This record gives sequence, C-alpha cells and structure tokens, in this order.
Amino acid sequence: MMKKLLGALPLISASIMANDSTGYVATGGVQYLKNKDIQMFSEDLFISKKIIKVDYQFKNLSAKDVTETVLFPLPKIENFFESDFADTERLLKSFKVQIDGKSIQPEMHVRTFILKDDKSAPVDLTDVFKQCGFSEKEMLNPWNRQNYEYEAFETKLRGCNNVALQKALPKDKEEVITWSSQVIYSWKQTFKANALTHVQHQYAPLVGGSVALYPEEDTKAYCMDRNFKAGLKKAKSQQAPYQALGYILKTGANWAKPIQDFKLTIERDAGELVSFCWAGKVKKISPTRFQMSEKNFVPQQDLDIIFVHAKAHE
Repeated sequence: MMKKLLGALPLISASIMANDSTGYVATGGVQYLKNKDIQMFSEDLFISKKIIKVDYQFKNLSAKDVTETVLFPLPKIENFFESDFADTERLLKSFKVQIDGKSIQPEMHVRTFILKDDKSAPVDLTDVFKQCGFSEKEMLNPWNRQNYEYEAFETKLRGCNNVALQKALPKDKEEVITWSSQVIYSWKQTFKANALTHVQHQYAPLVGGSVALYPEEDTKAYCMDRNFKAGLKKAKSQQAPYQALGYILKTGANWAKPIQDFKLTIERDAGELVSFCWAGKVKKISPTRFQMSEKNFVPQQDLDIIFVHAKAHE
C-alpha cells in the first residue's frame, strides 16, 4: 500500500545497524553536471529486490554533437561494521551498460575517504592512500570484503608518514579508523545533434532489512498509511521480517529540462506487502507490480521501499 509524501527523503538512506539486521545504502542513476543542451527525454525505471533496470532516452537540443563524461556514482561503504550488510560485491559484478543497444565497458574509479569525527564531512584521501602503499584491490575492500584483517589496514594507515593523513586520523590511537570507499563508473558519451541517445543500465540493488518490523519506528521513512498497517494486521505481520532498499531519484533534476516522460515500476514478491513514499498517483498493474507515470517530471524526493513478509501467506 502507498501514501502520498509531503516532504522529501534524505539523499542517502541511513544504514540499518543492529545485530539482527542487514544494512543498505541507496543507489541511483546516471548523472553529471547540468548541461543546457542535454535533456533526459524519458526514463523508464524498474525496481525490485533482484534487479534495478533503467532505460533512458537523452535528447541533444542543439545543432552540434556534444560529448560529456557520464557518471554513475555508487555510495560510500565503510570498511568495518559490526552487523551484516547488503551484497555489495553482487552489485559490482552485475553492473551493465548499453548505449543504443550495444554493450560498453565503463571505467571504474575507486575513491577512499576518512571520517575524522561525527561533526566533520568525510575527507577524500584517495591519492594519500595510494602514496601510503594501498593497492586498488585494498582500497576496494569495503565493497568486495576479501580481507577481514582490519587491524592490518589500521596499522598501515597509522604507520604512514603523511601529514594530510595524520591530520585526518582520530587523535586517540585506540579509536577505530572509520574509512570508506566509493566506486564511480564513468564513460565518455557523444550525444548526436538534434537526436535521441538510448542508454540502458542494470544492476543488483543493495538490499537490507531485519528479522522484525516495528511500524511505530518506520512509519515516516516508508509512509506506512492506515491501509498498509491494516494489511500488516490482517497478514499477522506487525513484527514480521522485512527487507528494504533505497534509490536516489533527485539526480534526474540535473539535466537541461524536466523529464518529458517518466515511468517507475516497483515489483514485490507474491505474499509480500510493500510501502514507499510517492507524491503522485500510484497504479496497481498486476498482483505484484505498482506503476507511477509522470509528464514533465522534476524529481523532488528519493525512494525508500520496504517489503514485508506476510506471515498469513505461509
């Protein structure tokens, strides 16, 4: 069930951290700095727990070819956490891009960050990590989890004689160093004059969740309305296990004009309840799919979606 949203959601979904939960952060679509000549003409977005597929048409509004670097930034993932986390490696392995029907291999960039304290923004120290002897494979560790010897990374960072790094590290040497890495895919894209360019990409989303739902705590984030809560009660699922994922929509506002044709389809599994925030009309097109269509669309909010297992269907 759905309910209209009056306010906007955060840009990045907060990680769910508890002993019985799995964390996640939101992903999104392609983006770059606003270009006055390139319009995201249409976007057809499909979201499920198994796959996210996006089908774009970009329109070059000018009489000349325009070449831009298109970016697909993934979120920052911390190298150390105490609970389970979404399957980050599966996302990397599943990421695919097609341009006008032909597959391309985007370039992958790995950036590393250190969070000095809760009051400061993460500091990009990618070049410093490299200078301190970190390989790209080590910098990618938060995503592929191939090395669980966190103390070895800490020792390497503490022992590196780099002024910028030492300034960014916590002063208390017993405190865990909070560092993270971000993967950014990129490719050069030429948009032909007065023409449409068809871009498709797909990947496995980062899915989190917990063994028990607490509606009083999660109502606002997922816009749980009376009908949804009634459905929970009917399905005997008020404290049922759930899964959740996030999607960043607001980067779609970075283009020259509003998105002329926008369509979003969300799929749940059979025997599940789903809730999310949406400001417009939501149409149920099948027992498991919900669809939203907009004209001249400028995204004002991001998506956080919750899927609740219905115990009554067991």
